Amino acid sequence: MNRRTAITHVATMLGGVLSAPTLLAMSRREGHTASEGFPMEFNLTESQRMIVEEVAEMIIPKTATPGAKDVGVPAFIVMMLQDCYKTPEHKSFVEGLLYLENKQFLNLSAEQKMAVLKQVEIDSVEEMKAYQIQQTKMGDNEDREQMAAQAKGLPFWRLMKELTMLGYFTSEQGMKSSFEYVPIPGKVEMIKMKPNQKSFAY
Repeated sequence: MNRRTAITHVATMLGGVLSAPTLLAMSRREGHTASEGFPMEFNLTESQRMIVEEVAEMIIPKTATPGAKDVGVPAFIVMMLQDCYKTPEHKSFVEGLLYLENKQFLNLSAEQKMAVLKQVEIDSVEEMKAYQIQQTKMGDNEDREQMAAQAKGLPFWRLMKELTMLGYFTSEQGMKSSFEYVPIPGKVEMIKMKPNQKSFAY
């Protein structure tokens, strides 16, 4: 299973969980859509890239299975944002990174980092409410495209979590460590899963 096929499967499997901007971003990547109208550059500083790596690893840490860093999730996140998302998500993502930079995130202890991220998660609940109201208002406006370009995008924490999951579960290592990969499935049958048994991926 290559990554492009995996993205299609994950879109189907997690369709009810992923946000509309992320589903659209996956559609653009799947369809090789050219990024016309997208900003030419989405650049992060070295410090911001390190924060992306650290946060991704905290979301999916290395245990008996590979962590986010091991499977290349940080690079995947930057690539998806640059190639498949539009200006509002670029703005909100960088805004979240600037917040963590101001908190001196990379210099904090593990406990302090976790406390900061928990607060970011709490704050994102209110941000999502404002985001959903914004989307509703744009829905009935003739100048929706112009408003969308100026609007605030999906909150940083929601983007970070979705892209970390997407990057991990569409990587070969992430897929194989989390699922029992069967390249040629057999007959269809009901199987009672045993405790700690991996689900199957075809």
